[in-house]
Amino acid sequence: MSGTMELLCLELEKNIRARPDPNLLCDDRVLHSLLTIEERFLPRSSYFKVVQKDIQPYMRRMVATWMLEVCEEQKCEEEVFPLAMNYLDRFLTVERTKKCNLQLLGAVCMFLASKLKDTRPLTAEKLCIYTDNSIRPQELLEWELVVLGKLKWNLAAVTPNDFIEYILRRLPLPEDKLALIRKHVQTFIALCATDFSFVMYPPSMIATGSVGAAICGLQLNSSNQSQWGDSLTHLLAKITNTEVDFLKECQEHIESVLVSSLREGRQQQQQQQQQTQRGSSGKGLEELDQSSTPTDVRDVNL
Repeated sequence: MSGTMELLCLELEKNIRARPDPNLLCDDRVLHSLLTIEERFLPRSSYFKVVQKDIQPYMRRMVATWMLEVCEEQKCEEEVFPLAMNYLDRFLTVERTKKCNLQLLGAVCMFLASKLKDTRPLTAEKLCIYTDNSIRPQELLEWELVVLGKLKWNLAAVTPNDFIEYILRRLPLPEDKLALIRKHVQTFIALCATDFSFVMYPPSMIATGSVGAAICGLQLNSSNQSQWGDSLTHLLAKITNTEVDFLKECQEHIESVLVSSLREGRQQQQQQQQQTQRGSSGKGLEELDQSSTPTDVRDVNL
């Protein structure tokens, strides 16, 4: 009996996750289906120009950075944050929102995405704690119904993460490097989700550009130029049926945002160190958050 209890406890400590099905990953029909429906879940417009009056792009970045930090600290599945941002952007496309409710909206979107993707979803109580209890669990649950209604209950959105394995399986990559590549790709996708300039990009293009940026950043193509060369971009474009020029532009955009984010992160660290040495209170939260960098991005080598 004690052995059974011990085994049960060990099992409960791990997130139980189904393994990828190679039959599905190698079936071109599944990839084609994802490519066919992905645009259904894109925001219909650049909502800062036509819908939102009280919310500015930097506010979206602030709440996105906060959401990413919550997801990282709670060890959510990698799909949770991009999916939550998809909900947030789609909601802001159709519903004018006050800036005082933006963090509440972000918490609700994480709540919904976690329910869909996590084996142990985030609780309303825990999310309220992350807002310094500025919102109440009941308020979050009430807004959950509002968001669900505005999204018409279409929660199974296609995100860039859905394409990662389909792309990697179709590239001649070394097996021992797949985990590292996957981690870098997920980091780039999270970075794109925090940046509003990527909102109208199809998820397949963000995923493909992120894979290209990860492989180039890790210099996996330098060991065998005859195999890769300039053909990597063309191969990636063929896998997801993307125009080569658009894909190159997307990858360059991802790389430039990464460089900018890393630079801002270093500047922020230097400023914080200087403020600590001076013993001053430093910048306000709002100013600091505008230059914040997703945690995993700092682990990426250029």
